[in-house]
Amino acid sequence: MASTPPGARYKIGLGVRLLGASVLAGGLVAGVCMPLVGVLGLSAKSAADDFNKLPGDLAAPVLAQASTVYDASGGVIASVYSRDRTIVPLAQIAPIMRQALIDIEDHRFYQHGAVDLEGTLRALTTNAGSGAVSQGGSTLTQQYVKNVFVEEAGDDQAKVLEAQRQTTGRKIKELRYAIRIEENLSKDQILANYLNITFFGEQAYGVEAAAERYFSVHASQLTAPQAALLAGLVQSPSAYDPIYSPGLALQRRNQVLSAMAAYGTITRAQAAAYQASVLGLKASAPQEGCITAHEGQAFFCDYVEHQILQDPEFGPTVSAREELWNRGGLQIHTTLDPKSEQAANTSVSQHAYPGDRPATAITMIQPGTGKVLAMAQSRPYGNGTDQTDLNYNTDRLTGGGSGFPTGSTFKAVTAAAALEQGIPMSYTVNAPYQADYPQMTDCTGAVHPQTPGDQNDSPDLQGKFNMKTAMAMSVNTYFVPLEAKAGLCNVVHMAQKLGLGYQATLDPDHPDQLYPLQQVQSLTLGVNSYTPMQIAAVYAAFAADGLYCKPMAITSVSDSGGRILSVPEPQCNQAMSATTAKSVNTLLASVVADGGTASSIGNIGWQDAGKTGTTNNSLQVWFTGYTKQIAASTVVSDTTAPLSSLDGSKLGPNYFPIAYGYSMAGPIWAQAMTGAMAGLPQAGLDQTPFNDPDPAASPSPSPSTGPASGSTTGYAKHGGRPGRGRHGRGPGRRPRSTV
Repeated sequence: MASTPPGARYKIGLGVRLLGASVLAGGLVAGVCMPLVGVLGLSAKSAADDFNKLPGDLAAPVLAQASTVYDASGGVIASVYSRDRTIVPLAQIAPIMRQALIDIEDHRFYQHGAVDLEGTLRALTTNAGSGAVSQGGSTLTQQYVKNVFVEEAGDDQAKVLEAQRQTTGRKIKELRYAIRIEENLSKDQILANYLNITFFGEQAYGVEAAAERYFSVHASQLTAPQAALLAGLVQSPSAYDPIYSPGLALQRRNQVLSAMAAYGTITRAQAAAYQASVLGLKASAPQEGCITAHEGQAFFCDYVEHQILQDPEFGPTVSAREELWNRGGLQIHTTLDPKSEQAANTSVSQHAYPGDRPATAITMIQPGTGKVLAMAQSRPYGNGTDQTDLNYNTDRLTGGGSGFPTGSTFKAVTAAAALEQGIPMSYTVNAPYQADYPQMTDCTGAVHPQTPGDQNDSPDLQGKFNMKTAMAMSVNTYFVPLEAKAGLCNVVHMAQKLGLGYQATLDPDHPDQLYPLQQVQSLTLGVNSYTPMQIAAVYAAFAADGLYCKPMAITSVSDSGGRILSVPEPQCNQAMSATTAKSVNTLLASVVADGGTASSIGNIGWQDAGKTGTTNNSLQVWFTGYTKQIAASTVVSDTTAPLSSLDGSKLGPNYFPIAYGYSMAGPIWAQAMTGAMAGLPQAGLDQTPFNDPDPAASPSPSPSTGPASGSTTGYAKHGGRPGRGRHGRGPGRRPRSTV
């Protein structure tokens, strides 16, 4: 008898061991393992022990899929995902797609159990001939098990490679779980699970995402050649990628079509016709996250994402919230008002271009609820030229930066604090052009001594002012003494009650930390940096009779199973009395009235009030205003060179030799508010009647064609620079910090 060559003996032995392991597994489940152990020897016994130690059930993972963010009207803002996947039932997958996969991967799928002995024997013969182990012979159920392991590995490449290793132990493990799955699920359920979990390349997980990625259709609409291409990708999504390897993809598609013809799914004539056709791709580039949002809504989407990742309501730890977000499948309903958002985006795009040196941002908030109605900025979302992923409307913790020095918009906070302390609107100060900062004591007990530095924008801006005329003219040398009379600490406490207790820091050692506001004598002149969202929320409190509500963007969230998740409750507090709020409305209404610094933009068709703001050297300009229904804040700043003056810059189609809050930021606010308010009923702001006991402290406006000239007090006029209200170079004021 001729001896068997050593190489052949090795190959036969390898085949026997693999066959023994597979047959053994089936025998164990049937309770007939002992005879097989006796026949196959110690190695099979070891495999049997390993097999029996495995858990009986495979916990199917919750598949990561896309989350959908909706606006307040139910319109889709964006689909965001860590893995692009949309789970669909088998009924929403074209029958030709199901059959194409079965024909190329496991044509006896509906005839066998967890193991296809016919296919396994054929694969073992091939493996023994090559001396290696391949996936050949695996049923769709076994492949599904492998995909579950890969899905559980997530983005950990080492775990992914381990899940894909071609070893006898892994095959046994797959088999154990495959048997149990076949016992618990129908064949249709297994097929649906397989088609939803499988990776098809190009960031597309599951057949629905793959159909949309390569052909821009739903899985239910796939044709035979399209289904053949997708079924062919399962074996190797990278090797057969139709976008980067169209030749190999065509060969693989045609191979699948031949299999479909061989098993009677299509005719041979159909297969030949399909094989002669081109791939017919209508591919869409994969885009991940909020960049997929509808035009102009990406920053709001980004804000929503940060809210979920930051708020403990969505999970007790950072990792828990990240897991929730990455798992996806969330249906996130938000406060974004489509009409307001469109109005804000239209105004911003018409008044500022992405490539302009200055940039602008605007946030709209609903008084009394804190709902964020709109958010827009002139630099689009992205990483390309003239784009940014920094949200100018929000702080660092929610995707933004450090905000912007607010200038005279902060004077409304000082006025509210003074009114709360019983100081009436008629309180009069003989305000000079220049003055010292009075001695003040902050909330820590530190005494800030008297020091020079307070001054108005123009030498002509001086005289006798009450609170109303000083607000209308934005008189620095009135509001600094008013701050001292009210008490620096009381102004700080008012700011804190209005959500201005902290600001984002640029400290590289603490990138996720917020610093408290600076308690300095120039506080009232707006030396602290805040965002349009924060300032809009402050002014919304005045419209809501003193009720401050923290900005909120999310109204409801449900998970992939339809379970309603807990969301943050509205956080509102009575920051001041209703009487104080009404008086502030009276003061700020004077700003947009004749003789005020913003008289040119106050007439939007609804009763409104607001305040201009301009920082030293026109580094930033603001306008913040409100009606009873909407509060909005707009800022303009050079975000690429924060210490550059806006004077002499171009914004959109307009050139500004001198930057004013009313002329540069004001028109953006006015157009956005006019569009957002369209169709809303007239609702007057509650105000306190003002009876001035000292007419000499009231301005006497002269006829003019605009706010840039002719506005006078009883003693002085603006000298051609109205509305600037620039803060003086006060003590303790840090350098300008911008995003």
